[in-house]
Amino acid sequence: MSASEAQLVEQVVDTGRYPLSDPASPSWVAAVDRARDDLRRIGCSVLPNFIRSSLHETLKREGEEIAPSAHYDVEVVNAYNIANDESLPLDHPARITWERGNAFVPRDHIPRQAIIHQLYRSTLFQRFLADCFELPRIHELADPLAGLVLNVVRPGMGHPWHFDTNEFAVSLLTQESEEGGIFEYCPNIRSAEAENFDDVREVLEGGGRPSRLALRPGDLQLFRGRYSLHRVTTVRGGTARHTAIFAYTERPGVIGSVARTRQLFGRVLPEHVAAEDRAVRVDQLLD
Repeated sequence: MSASEAQLVEQVVDTGRYPLSDPASPSWVAAVDRARDDLRRIGCSVLPNFIRSSLHETLKREGEEIAPSAHYDVEVVNAYNIANDESLPLDHPARITWERGNAFVPRDHIPRQAIIHQLYRSTLFQRFLADCFELPRIHELADPLAGLVLNVVRPGMGHPWHFDTNEFAVSLLTQESEEGGIFEYCPNIRSAEAENFDDVREVLEGGGRPSRLALRPGDLQLFRGRYSLHRVTTVRGGTARHTAIFAYTERPGVIGSVARTRQLFGRVLPEHVAAEDRAVRVDQLLD
């Protein structure tokens, strides 16, 4: 840990509640214990006001400056982010589709001096997250586009029901919408061993009782999205919803697939093509 990194954390993070430089402190232990308990029970934990309130306007401004660089492509998708397969039974949940209208600013368009970029690379931040997820360590996604993104949901748009490709996700709300934009999720609706298509279909058809989160700027969310169906409801009003997504993995060198990268960013880089034959799945789930 360098002095500059410790200074960065001190300036950006509410270290009174989240002392990232002091893992032996009572505040660290309390924050980690609560996150672990939440993640074990419901697969989701929110660390409120993780970013100092004095920097919320800076977070918002930095997001607004890069949001025009987001790749927009309204497309028809299903919860598994796979191509429409007409050979599937008509009652299969993958046959239920919506328009996805959210957009992503890729990592190579996020300035290195931006708060979210500096935080993403912080080893103190990574050590804290690994402890919350009960992992020995985590690694930055090697993907030059998807490692760190700003998710932009404009008014009238939403991010429909889906599962993540990664086992865990870390996100930070940087700008909330005037209305809507609520995070909804169904914790552990499937597992690595069981798709539970009937339960998934019930939710996609408007049934079930999803949990709901009204996040605020500066809140850090830890989430196990591989097995929990989730969405962001339609944004209303005149303000877009912005969320920084920090992508980490349990093993180093992970790069997104060519198809998924093109879907999200409208382009692929040589790194994606080179990594295609080395891809390793953590399970045999549909997506």
